Amino acid sequence: MKNIYSNIYSFNKKVLFKTIKSLDGGNIAGLPTETVYGLAGNAYSEKAIKKIYNLKKRPKINPLIIHYYNIKDAEKDIVFNNQFYKLYKKFCPGPITFILKKKFKSKISSIATANLKTVAIRFPNHRIIRSILKQINFPLAMPSANVSSGLSPIDAYGVFEEFKKKIDIIIDGGRSKIGIESTVIDLTGKPKILRHGIISENKIKKFVKINFSKKKSKIKAPGMLQRHYSPGIPIKIGGKPSKSNEAYIVFGPKHKNISNYFNLSKKADLKEAAANLYKIMREIKNKKFKKIFVSKIPNVGPGLAINDRLKRASK
Repeated sequence: MKNIYSNIYSFNKKVLFKTIKSLDGGNIAGLPTETVYGLAGNAYSEKAIKKIYNLKKRPKINPLIIHYYNIKDAEKDIVFNNQFYKLYKKFCPGPITFILKKKFKSKISSIATANLKTVAIRFPNHRIIRSILKQINFPLAMPSANVSSGLSPIDAYGVFEEFKKKIDIIIDGGRSKIGIESTVIDLTGKPKILRHGIISENKIKKFVKINFSKKKSKIKAPGMLQRHYSPGIPIKIGGKPSKSNEAYIVFGPKHKNISNYFNLSKKADLKEAAANLYKIMREIKNKKFKKIFVSKIPNVGPGLAINDRLKRASK
């Protein structure tokens, strides 16, 4: 029987160097991170960046997050400040993205930054992506490995579902532990959270004074478009399904255990709920449900990030 997943690889030394050679040649790879899987390309290569935008059908106004191994690798491209140093020391490597000013002599493709003078950067904390970043002499532009506005994949098979054989290498690094995208904080002026993630506002506030940006502003980072994270099925927040072809996403122990109910966390654990969100939404999509209803999710900690994704997916 033909292996339809022939571009999915288990990680080893041979695959590491195969991937590095491919990325160095301007090609794109599907790679695991602790948040979600990413579509990676050389951030210095216009050829690679154009491929990412074309594969994702991504609007050119939506910049990419640039991934580095450590602060030393990033200093040739990025203007750092005191707020960044405080947060880097506490949370990196990890699921947090910083918006900072780009150095004039930076080689990052202007397409990757949507022609802005700022750049979104991250230092991921997954052994596979870190081992690749450590070996290469360029950063990786790496948005989530999905077609634009759709669900981010949290495993290699989700990446395959999105792109099939359009990319040559997808590395299987297991299921992403966190399951939602990184927290995004703009540090180019008074610190502002632009996208909620698993690192909460309350945790960040212990180190820098911040506010959450509710105003519509220039798109400086992924996750700011009104419609995003969609499974391609109508989503209604509140209410309950009345038909058998409608799914119900629930949270906590009080809900029924029936076929069209999908529980984010029976223990009412918001971290577990965040990790299960995209997995469950993709499962509902693949089971051909026609509509999704969502019960109330507490709007605190990781719940802020969950509700933000659901709100944008329901647009």
